[in-house]
Amino acid sequence: MRHIVIGAGAVGGAIGGRLAQAGHEVVLVARGAHYTALRDRGLRLITPDGAHTHHLPTVDGPAALGDLRPDDVLLLAVKTQDTESALTVWAPAPVAGGGTAAERLPLVCAQNGVESQRLALRRFRQVYGVCVWLPSTFVEPGVVSAAGTPLTGMLHLGRYPHGTDDTAHRIAADLAKSHFESPVVPDVQRWQYAKLLGNLANALEAVSGPLDNEEARALYARVRAEGERVLDAAGIPYASAEEQRATRGDKITLVPLDGVPRGGGSSWQSLTRGTGTIEADHLNGEIALLGRLHGVPTPLNELLQRLANTFAHEHKEAGSLPLPRLTRMADEAVASVRED
Repeated sequence: MRHIVIGAGAVGGAIGGRLAQAGHEVVLVARGAHYTALRDRGLRLITPDGAHTHHLPTVDGPAALGDLRPDDVLLLAVKTQDTESALTVWAPAPVAGGGTAAERLPLVCAQNGVESQRLALRRFRQVYGVCVWLPSTFVEPGVVSAAGTPLTGMLHLGRYPHGTDDTAHRIAADLAKSHFESPVVPDVQRWQYAKLLGNLANALEAVSGPLDNEEARALYARVRAEGERVLDAAGIPYASAEEQRATRGDKITLVPLDGVPRGGGSSWQSLTRGTGTIEADHLNGEIALLGRLHGVPTPLNELLQRLANTFAHEHKEAGSLPLPRLTRMADEAVASVRED
């Protein structure tokens, strides 16, 4: 199998680099300065076992590859807000022997949230979801770090919307040889919704800094509880925090990497890179959507969604909103709902 990593940033670069290191055939897909750096200097992946540079085929779209191969796997690792544009480009790509990528190739969504695979299923016949537990950082163009050890990450994998098949097991086997644990599960969405609850903290971290004190953790607990109420009202199952801890155990421990400070999660990184977009619409916004569908107020997640988008659009500094002020805003948002 050849793995084509669409979006070779923090997560995609870590997965692609580890696959290549294990001897698997990998193509990286990127854009802008990152594409240029990967093409000219290779992918530098910094991990606890050292820094490795992988000189891999790098393209900015399917045209550069000609006809895709029938044994290709498309691994989608762009931010959810970029999914639609990526699908538009890759779905009609021709495959050797006839047909298109959408008709013949598996598409694996290794992304936060739950929306991308739903978008993908509108175009692709074979869609797989991944619950991504992979602490990684986009350091600079051409350079990605992943601080987990002894495993780089855990990637629950399954057919979307449910089930497993031989392709899922083959992909998981490649990942298992590449410093990942990749359980193949028939209910991958149950793991993804559990991860979504954790990702509700991304916007909080992005606007007010890391959750390294009691006030920040208490606010996140309120945000998560709101998300749990929504999922429960919608009848959506999710893995418990205890089940997640038991599954991960001590398989992924973060260690400091020389010269690579770990700033924050994916939303934090979007602000520090000044991309102008952020994934809050598909994290906190997913809870807001489900809340509106099922009659559950979501003032805290709506507040974080709005603030995160404002920070991204106005290029505000990550973590610059004082936490006490955010807490007051949260209290006011909840009080406003009660008054209504």
